[in-house]
Amino acid sequence: MGASRVALVTGVAGQDGVYLARELLSRGWRVVGTTRPGDSAVAAMSVYLSGVEVVSHDLRDASGFEALVGEVRPSRVFNLAGFSSVGASWDHASLVEEVNGLAVERMLTSLVELRDRHGDDVRFFQAGSAEETGAGASSPYAASKTRARAAVTVAREAFGLHAVTATLHNHESPLRPQRFVTRKITRAAASIACGLADSVSLGNLEVSRDWGAAEDYVQAMVAMLELDAPQDLVIATGVSHTLRDLLDVAFEAAGLGDPASYVVQDRALLRPADAPSLVADTEPARRVLGWSPSLSFEQVVGHMVRTDLERLRSGVEESPAYLSPS
Repeated sequence: MGASRVALVTGVAGQDGVYLARELLSRGWRVVGTTRPGDSAVAAMSVYLSGVEVVSHDLRDASGFEALVGEVRPSRVFNLAGFSSVGASWDHASLVEEVNGLAVERMLTSLVELRDRHGDDVRFFQAGSAEETGAGASSPYAASKTRARAAVTVAREAFGLHAVTATLHNHESPLRPQRFVTRKITRAAASIACGLADSVSLGNLEVSRDWGAAEDYVQAMVAMLELDAPQDLVIATGVSHTLRDLLDVAFEAAGLGDPASYVVQDRALLRPADAPSLVADTEPARRVLGWSPSLSFEQVVGHMVRTDLERLRSGVEESPAYLSPS
């Protein structure tokens, strides 16, 4: 296998990193993935990463990244790592700016230098977010993602790097950590169904999002870097649902029916600023990539609940069998 078939995936032990790495491996790529030093979740997630060359790397270490790309010589770099919680970003604004914004600027500088030094065709994918728009754009998380997007644009237009940003709307899977509200709900539904809990505390149930499947979205990521000319695109299903809808589907999948009696409203869980609704125009991605989601909202949420039920009943938290409903 030639050096041109090497992909570097930052944040490989996260939800998107796992699905993307497995997709790339299935296509014959050599995959090198980075994880945050000291990340306690890496050991548990290793069950999903067979065949991936995993290295420890801090995004803030610019010289470390330069050395890594110089050694690996990837032709594809997918930046999926970073501070991912919008709500928690308010309490860690400086860290979020450095990890999600400044680190991307430094990565791009290293890749331009690598290309110029060796003539490599280096292509870069940046995971952007729908949170960059609307009322939620005031969050430190959104601001850092906007800074990264600007850096990608400069690298592409001023330095000719094949670099793109995907505006990723919410995408879920059983690998979503429980600190995210979607997984909090599916785990709670499973726990209540198993007699291990009797309620779930939530904030604003009327917030609306476009929720898709992580396994679908990583296929769009790969396809974006296969385009002859780099192009930023929005990746979404085009259909939005409220958090209340998600509750209904999750509790129905758990066999519990109406969730109203199980939900405790907690004002402390409300974000300082939150876009009430994020709706996407999916036509460009469908036309340019020939991509469309294969799993519906109901299938995604149902699969997450069934997986959490299996986890609680079997005691096995992580298994490759959990990755896909098919």
